[in-house]
Amino acid sequence: MNEQGNSLSEQLSQEQAPEEQGQTNTEQFQPQPDPRSAYGGFWRRAGAVIIDAIILGIICTPLTVLLGVTNNEAGQEDSGVALYQSLTVVIAWLYYASMQSSRLQATVGKLAVGLMVTDAEGHKLSFVRATGRYFAKFLSAIIFGIGFLMVAFTEKRQGLHDMLAGTLVVRGRNT
Repeated sequence: MNEQGNSLSEQLSQEQAPEEQGQTNTEQFQPQPDPRSAYGGFWRRAGAVIIDAIILGIICTPLTVLLGVTNNEAGQEDSGVALYQSLTVVIAWLYYASMQSSRLQATVGKLAVGLMVTDAEGHKLSFVRATGRYFAKFLSAIIFGIGFLMVAFTEKRQGLHDMLAGTLVVRGRNT
């Protein structure tokens, strides 16, 4: 054959070689995704927090009426405020810990943005680990929110509370 015929047959044999090895040409030349894209990033997680805050607000706001929490005329808060604050912490803890340790592995907010919470090996959290993660968020908050901002800069997109609890927030359903 002519020179073009040889080069064409050589090209065909080179294109067939990956398929013979169990790979297709599209698999061979497909760009590798950034491994960090498997983790829930800062803005996606922020969206989940907003959704969860709305849900908790809807749940907890009626407590102000039930407990009669008001400001008196002197501007001092009623004694029901301490009870209200304690109850909202308990309700939020039960919401976060029970949802994240459930088969869903996510709160409603995280489900809405396609995220789920796992342990470091990718398994479902126990209620105890989810509880630890929830209360570790207080530490992330009291250091001027730096523990939350760490999500934007760490390799696995972990906040301080995730590191302390040994958890990951990963893209899961609906991503």
